[in-house]
Amino acid sequence: MTGTIESPDKKYSDSNNLQPLDLPTRYTMSIANPTTNAVTAIPAADSAAAFAHFHASLQFETDCSDVHAALESGAPGFVLLDVRSPALFAQGHVPGALNLPHGKIVESKLTAYPPNTLFVTYCAGPHCNGAARGALRLAQLGRPVKLMAGGVTGWLDEGLSLSRPD
Repeated sequence: MTGTIESPDKKYSDSNNLQPLDLPTRYTMSIANPTTNAVTAIPAADSAAAFAHFHASLQFETDCSDVHAALESGAPGFVLLDVRSPALFAQGHVPGALNLPHGKIVESKLTAYPPNTLFVTYCAGPHCNGAARGALRLAQLGRPVKLMAGGVTGWLDEGLSLSRPD
């Protein structure tokens, strides 16, 4: 069985010789006798709605691994902003990041960057909403912005190193 999902900019297909998942029978669900629990009580969205949702979510965020790869390329195409306090930034930050606390994001701090510059914000981790607050401020200023999911915690979980002052 193969399928194709069309998006405005790409065509995704599962006909590229991908093998089906070989799940143990305890993970399969009988269509004739479905199991109801907290996961299955609300049905999943149809594939088109799921595609639209997840495609849209990637317009708003990226992950640590993709940020790392882009930074390593030497031409990331974005400015990485650590929106934590200067004290936390000094304790360790993603290499290549600039420190601009979310409460200090104002147009006058961004004049060195053309209006179409993409900014990627991050903070301490999933427990911190500083990256979202910074992204909100940038969006209010009409700047393109994405959030780096996971923040410092995610960066370290990926096995990546932080920069620290000498």
